[in-house]
Amino acid sequence: MPAHADITTDDHTLTFGQRVRRARERNGQTRAVVGGLVGRSAEWVKAIENSRLQTPRLPLLLRLADVLGVDDIAELTGDERLLASSYTKSAHGALPAVREALTTYRLNDSDEEPDDAADLLARVSEAWRLWHGNGGHRTRIAVVLPDLLSDLQHAARTLDGTDRRRALVGLAETYHLAQLYLSFQPAPELVMLTGDRSMSAAQDADSPHAIAAAAWYMNHVFRDAGERHEARVDLAMKAAHLLRPDDSTEDLARWGLLHLAASLSYAKIGQRGNAERFWDHADDAAKRLGEDYTHPYLIFGRGMVDAYAITMNADLVRGGEAVDVASRVDLTSMPSATRRSFHMIESARAYSLQGEQVAVVHLLKKALEISPETARFNLFARSTVSELDEAQNAVIRDDVRYLKNKLGVPTAA
Repeated sequence: MPAHADITTDDHTLTFGQRVRRARERNGQTRAVVGGLVGRSAEWVKAIENSRLQTPRLPLLLRLADVLGVDDIAELTGDERLLASSYTKSAHGALPAVREALTTYRLNDSDEEPDDAADLLARVSEAWRLWHGNGGHRTRIAVVLPDLLSDLQHAARTLDGTDRRRALVGLAETYHLAQLYLSFQPAPELVMLTGDRSMSAAQDADSPHAIAAAAWYMNHVFRDAGERHEARVDLAMKAAHLLRPDDSTEDLARWGLLHLAASLSYAKIGQRGNAERFWDHADDAAKRLGEDYTHPYLIFGRGMVDAYAITMNADLVRGGEAVDVASRVDLTSMPSATRRSFHMIESARAYSLQGEQVAVVHLLKKALEISPETARFNLFARSTVSELDEAQNAVIRDDVRYLKNKLGVPTAA
């Protein structure tokens, strides 16, 4: 048995290197993958794990924690005084109200007449438009989430038959919106809660379409929670088998989305062959849907598949290929400011792998212009700005400090 096989999560005697190894192996990541994603070599990771190198300075430590999916840096350092969220995650002002909406239960409303299912679904559609629109999408969606969740929950409890199933589909979608709002904020327990509730609502609705969307968003939850890639891919493929991609555009779009999820799961652990194989299935779905197709709220289509090729190659630590894709992808036609900004940040991550600091700063500024709240709550953007500030590159110094201010990144003590 390997010497590290008996490592337990509550063993306070572990060294920093042993803790890094535990997190890496839990994720199914190789040393080469982890090293590449933090801009170091596999030998550097080995030296860290074998305690030949000391704990890195804060900016690199934050990047390492992000790559390993660790929110509480105490999991790596054993020091309870420092949380990754203190530096890499920023809480939106409306988080307490959203938290209350998710954890408050209406127990005495059985006599109240529920809203019409069609009206509720129209409100859900409007909420998606708010999320994908320009400007403060988190701020806008936080205003409508509490009442929308409450009204849909009441409708799902009191309506019957087809109307109840429609309300459940709308409720599942609203939990997706809540999950998106909560992403990159210091509330991991709520992210898991919304993911689980969306899947439960989709299953209660007996809707393959809703289950497929829930599986896509649960894949993101699983990655954040450190679930192994096998569980993520299994969920995506089980949901995909419920669809009939040859029979309808809606099924084909969601089928392609789930294969994209599998591709990203494999890329995250460095399995290039599987990552590219599943991306090819998503690519084929996008081709069959046509150049002009984009799903109304999932945004699956030609542009999304191409943009996620940047992420796939970056996660595979193929910096040159990721930059090549980033230079060819036109994000301007993507009908979602939040997604355009996210993929612009992923382009910055690609250039970061190549050590192109000027390009990284330029792309982060563009992402900030497109959707300020997307950039402000993105872990890579925040940790990279902190790292670049410490690097003291005179060429980009003023731009880095501008970004640091706009993103609300604190100065490390």
